[in-house]
Amino acid sequence: MEKFQENFQPIYTNVLESEAVGQARSLGLPIVALESTVITHGLPQGENIKLARAMEATVMENGATPATVAVIDGQIRLGLSSEELDALASHSHPRKISTRDFGITLAQGLTGGTTVAATAYVAHKQGLRVFATGGIGGVHRQAPFDVSADLSQLAKTPILVVCAGMKAILDLPATMEYLETAGVPVIGFQSDELPAFYSRQSGIPLNQRADTVHEAARIAYAHWSLGFRQGVILAVPVPEADAIPRYEMEAWIEAALAEAKQEGIYGNAVTPYLLDKVSQLSQGRSMQSNIALLLNNARVASQVAGELNALLRHESSRFYIS
Repeated sequence: MEKFQENFQPIYTNVLESEAVGQARSLGLPIVALESTVITHGLPQGENIKLARAMEATVMENGATPATVAVIDGQIRLGLSSEELDALASHSHPRKISTRDFGITLAQGLTGGTTVAATAYVAHKQGLRVFATGGIGGVHRQAPFDVSADLSQLAKTPILVVCAGMKAILDLPATMEYLETAGVPVIGFQSDELPAFYSRQSGIPLNQRADTVHEAARIAYAHWSLGFRQGVILAVPVPEADAIPRYEMEAWIEAALAEAKQEGIYGNAVTPYLLDKVSQLSQGRSMQSNIALLLNNARVASQVAGELNALLRHESSRFYIS
């Protein structure tokens, strides 16, 4: 064992950055990480590439550089070219990659989309501080032992995740309890209530709120300045015009859960199955709401990244950021 450790060379540790991300880093410009399972497993082909391009465009329009994280042919990527986005979106059998899946994905030269957990891991390792997604994973309904790796990763990764709360198909109160125990702050953006992904209200009050992107950046900055290693969640309600009332969503979610149980769906197949089933039951309304909140989160994340970047550059002498 000692001989193995002495001779072991980590051959899969390099992350390939796109030219745009590398240039932004060299110039000290804000960068926003974007996950890619929404491309590979979240939306149907055609819609997925349109969403991927729209999110990157939204990030750029708001003063930051997009860094979509994915694995292409066994290589971890931070930032994708237009051609690579196309290939990822049209891949016939992309792998859904959480942190547990990196080893086999890299070793076998596979291609896939990274979950919130995997994206947060890569982004943090590459020095990024802000990450935009739709909704994080959490504790599943009717299966409290089924807890997304997103939660445990955020409990040890100092990154600001801009999202619309947790995916509505989850047990939101149980997920909030987990995050509280793990010491992960959940901040409502211009809201005193946890958003429920497609819906602006969940009935769950929040005890932390930020009314501006500057305030959100300062809260995260102050949290990390004390040496805490947890992530920070900025929960942004879906735009009002695209929101779906909670009672409507609950009816569709319960029906989708019943069908998933009947068909024996389990493991990491549950979330994409439920999202697809809810989209069918809602006649596409949930997908349109999903797209709207993703673009809104990309906008807010880019603005927060600019504020946080300014704090890191101009006030680093006042605080210690680990």
